[in-house]
Amino acid sequence: MGKLADVLEKAGYGTEGTEKQKPSQSEQPKNRSAKPVERAAPAPRTKLVRSNDNSGKWDERLFKAVNSDAYIPEIFKTLRSHILHPLEGQKVPKTIMVTSAIPKEGKSFVTANLGITLAQGMDQYALLVDCDLRRPSLAPMFGLNKSPGLADYLRDDIDLSELIVRSSVDKLSILPSGDPPVNPAELLSSAKMSSLVEELATRYDDRLIIFDSPPFYVASEATVLSRQVDGVLLVVRSGGAGKPQIQMMLDTVGEERIIGVVFNAYTTNIVERSLMKGYGYYQQSY
Repeated sequence: MGKLADVLEKAGYGTEGTEKQKPSQSEQPKNRSAKPVERAAPAPRTKLVRSNDNSGKWDERLFKAVNSDAYIPEIFKTLRSHILHPLEGQKVPKTIMVTSAIPKEGKSFVTANLGITLAQGMDQYALLVDCDLRRPSLAPMFGLNKSPGLADYLRDDIDLSELIVRSSVDKLSILPSGDPPVNPAELLSSAKMSSLVEELATRYDDRLIIFDSPPFYVASEATVLSRQVDGVLLVVRSGGAGKPQIQMMLDTVGEERIIGVVFNAYTTNIVERSLMKGYGYYQQSY
């Protein structure tokens, strides 16, 4: 994909006094040929303003992680490699559930970053599905206004193609949570949800589906969803869930289904940060 400036422009950022056109919400992605990244001097900072359309500014944390940090993008590139190149004899997972033991572990932040990194790969498209029907946060992270989504599909039988929207990142689409339902556990545990997971996994050969799940010990439907996907990515926040809670979740899901563990809010030391400075070249692609 292009440089970060192109992504931010599509996300509703621009110089003061400018307005951007509303991005297309068509589900069909555009296939762009990859171009080599050239090292360039940092562009002068400009004041960022919100455009007058359906999309607005990204969540500040996500914006900083993608735009201002060389360390975080490299971590997610490593995670991408781990997912796309599993051990010999294992298949690449098409459907991945991202969850945590308890709330406020940063699972949605991890989901968003993983989706961006997968979409920036040479051959993959990514679809993020917000399954946290109680406390949805994926769509707002990308500056997308409230719109119908997963709950509306499961409850009202709305056509799926009308609900999936393209984000401002090439090759990255989002299925929002939709209007909050009164029965989230029943919807996500339904046969229709199971059929949806299977349909999304088989519809596109080059697309990875990432499900942002409710926290494991808050919503019973997280257990059901974990049995329908190819693998589970566990987010653990430093100072968050305790070892007994994490172990119980591993026992419930099955360690063989855990494709990775992300330690969130881990404090890096000066040596680790200095080692990442040499990767500034790669940061230009964000």
